[in-house]
Amino acid sequence: MKTSLLLAPLLALALAPVATATTAVPAVPPSPLDPVPATPAPPPISTVRGLWVDAFGPGLKTREQVARVVEDAAALGVNTLFVQAVRRGDCLCLRSTLPPITDRDFEKNFDPLTIVTRLAHARGMRVIAWVSVTGAMNARVPNTDPRHLVRQHGPSAGAASWMNRRPDGSWLEGADGWLDPAIPAAAEHMVAAVVSLVKNYPVDGVQLDRIRYPDGGAWGYDPKTLSRYRAETGTKGTPVPTDARWQAWKREQVTALVRRISLEVKAVRPSAWVTAATITYGPPPAPGDLAAFRRTRTYQDVLQDWPTWMREGLLDLNVLMNYKRDAVGEQGEWLDGWNAFAASVRGSAEVAGGTALYLNPPAVTAAQASRTVEAGLGWVGYSYRTPTLDVYSTRQTSAQGLSAVRAALTAPGSVLATPVPWNTQPPTVRGLLGRVVGSATPGGHLVEALRDGRVIARTTTDGGGHYGFLNLPPGPVEVRVSGQRWTETIPETGVVRPPNLLIRDVPLVPAASAKP
Repeated sequence: MKTSLLLAPLLALALAPVATATTAVPAVPPSPLDPVPATPAPPPISTVRGLWVDAFGPGLKTREQVARVVEDAAALGVNTLFVQAVRRGDCLCLRSTLPPITDRDFEKNFDPLTIVTRLAHARGMRVIAWVSVTGAMNARVPNTDPRHLVRQHGPSAGAASWMNRRPDGSWLEGADGWLDPAIPAAAEHMVAAVVSLVKNYPVDGVQLDRIRYPDGGAWGYDPKTLSRYRAETGTKGTPVPTDARWQAWKREQVTALVRRISLEVKAVRPSAWVTAATITYGPPPAPGDLAAFRRTRTYQDVLQDWPTWMREGLLDLNVLMNYKRDAVGEQGEWLDGWNAFAASVRGSAEVAGGTALYLNPPAVTAAQASRTVEAGLGWVGYSYRTPTLDVYSTRQTSAQGLSAVRAALTAPGSVLATPVPWNTQPPTVRGLLGRVVGSATPGGHLVEALRDGRVIARTTTDGGGHYGFLNLPPGPVEVRVSGQRWTETIPETGVVRPPNLLIRDVPLVPAASAKP
């Protein structure tokens, strides 16, 4: 009887007349009270939640310090540590092309990069090896290892010097000396240092810091650099710092260094992340306004063109050094504006906003992190050693500051209140890396990549004759440079290396003047 009662409504429904053209069921208009379906939120640009750990004080110099860093980071709830590996031509490691640091408080026979990767991976965190790429030396606390670059290529090495110099030959910025990315041997040294970390350690990627010229614009005046500039451009004399062609040429040297590092890293391990800590000086451009970006100090002064780095696949993740103080003038708006601009020109790269813990009280840090994440970006805080303004001002211990900022960042609704994984794979996983030889002027040659007779990408050779492309579509591609042609197949994953192309010395064609 119970079965019959249950079946009765179903039988009635089955026997009911079906609507046809003559018995159409009128549509019921939506009621104004019906809820409007919500538009799904776009996926975030990045879910990285990171913490920079610098090497200018305690944190990475003993086993006990490294263990404490990892435990504190896990308690904070970050998913990534950006750990300083290369500082000023030296390494907080024992298996790179650079000598280790020689600080007196550095534990003997200790390899921080080995231990921090092991401990952080065990806690589910990624480790990015942070590299001060052009950092060469500090005059106040020089590295004392006889293998350090300053012994053979420092400021007193004459023609063998790799130092970045002003027009008067001076080389110090504060107490620091910088390497000149336009000196081919110096660039080779910097590339090898970064790549050695990926070869010898299970890091999840590298971060390029100081991948630029020093502040002030009047740099790059080593005689070797000037000679190379004249040879590649046909110009005479010594350019003034504001010469637009000189600035553009130096800017390309920085971009070429990023390109070469990225290709060499991907050749070793395509899954490794290539990231950079980039400059955001002053007021931001409007979203998408590249012309306004080219008027910023980032582009004009320190000669970083990070929108191009993202667009060409040279970076997998761009971490803005968006160091602003909300309480000072329009800096809070600047922070939001730089985030919006970077998101608008990112190509396929991920973007994270890096904020200055050391310039702000914890409540402001939490607010800046929330605004950054709400804009769809990842977030990274600088730094573990100085987590609050009070710590930076020596009014608070590091432990007290870390406790205060943890309370603010893990409060309900804050960015670290709920653990968020960062498990995406890098967007750039393939490329082509080649070299031209046989020319007295190997740099500045236009290189084109063609498919089906159509140019799909262009670049120029660097000072060592190297060239390359990242993230070209898989399949056959023809490379053309100075009358030479070569066909290669771009793989789905990995970096292909054509043979060296022998070229003749012919007048260089500046890339800017080439037409498709």
